Amino acid sequence: MIDRIRIGTRGSRLALWQANHVKSLLEAAWPGLFVSIVEIHTRGDRDQATSLTATGGIGFFTKEIEQALINERVDLAVHSLKDLPTVLVPGLTLGAVPEREDTRDALIGRPGRVDGTVDLTPGTRVGTSSPRRQGQLLAACPGIACERIRGNVPTRIAKVSEDGGPDATILALAGLKRLALTDAVTEILPLETMLPAAGQGALGLEVREDDAGAREVLAALEDPAARAAVTAERAFLHRLEGGCSIPAGALGEVVDGRLVLDGVVADVDGGGLCRARVEGDPADAGALGGELAEVLLSLGAGKILARLRSDEP
Repeated sequence: MIDRIRIGTRGSRLALWQANHVKSLLEAAWPGLFVSIVEIHTRGDRDQATSLTATGGIGFFTKEIEQALINERVDLAVHSLKDLPTVLVPGLTLGAVPEREDTRDALIGRPGRVDGTVDLTPGTRVGTSSPRRQGQLLAACPGIACERIRGNVPTRIAKVSEDGGPDATILALAGLKRLALTDAVTEILPLETMLPAAGQGALGLEVREDDAGAREVLAALEDPAARAAVTAERAFLHRLEGGCSIPAGALGEVVDGRLVLDGVVADVDGGGLCRARVEGDPADAGALGGELAEVLLSLGAGKILARLRSDEP
């Protein structure tokens, strides 16, 4: 077995928390293993002006880390799984998916202005760069004004309180919990209102396919239920041919030995949404994700996505 492993990660506060969390899990599972962390700056960290929709979001926060992995500068890449493209770089694989954090989204409202979704009345300004969040929120709260917002988790929270900032924003509850920032939460959005991004709340531990040593130590961190859920969610997104640039959400959960998978495609203009559920054997997670995508496409999701793509520059 290997005696050391280098973790590649982004340098944001949340990314470093995630890398150190994985470091502690590895050290607990393998006493004597030397684990180090290597910070890598990605395009997504450097470019705070370009919208994720404009880039397609594919590899925006992962490409440089994956290149370091391929070049053997690091042995393991720790990603927020929702940032990782559904098709991995040849030669790389998901070595493990650890136990998942809360998958829900949270509303952060301006104090005294937005105390919950009940206050998201027409004209209320909500900062989000996510088509998924925008489409679902407009379906629940018609007439709100969505505007682009970028930055790390603390930055986006701060913008809600700034003069001229939005009245509210939406963030993944997992990141807020990991950074001990849940005091900023105005309301946790129910899954009936807001399905998460594929892989939200999960970590993706990426390694080289031919690195048997790294794969061996990572096996101790694997959560089979989380793996089945995110496999289905990512297969769903892959069939829709999208990443974070399309207004689609999905959530898989293993319940009594069955994998239950919910999915949604929402019109970013608030024109409605398509939502469905399928269930099956967790061993068939990938096929289940494709099946859910086909159901939604038959319900009209294809027309929503086609309109969105026709509007792209």
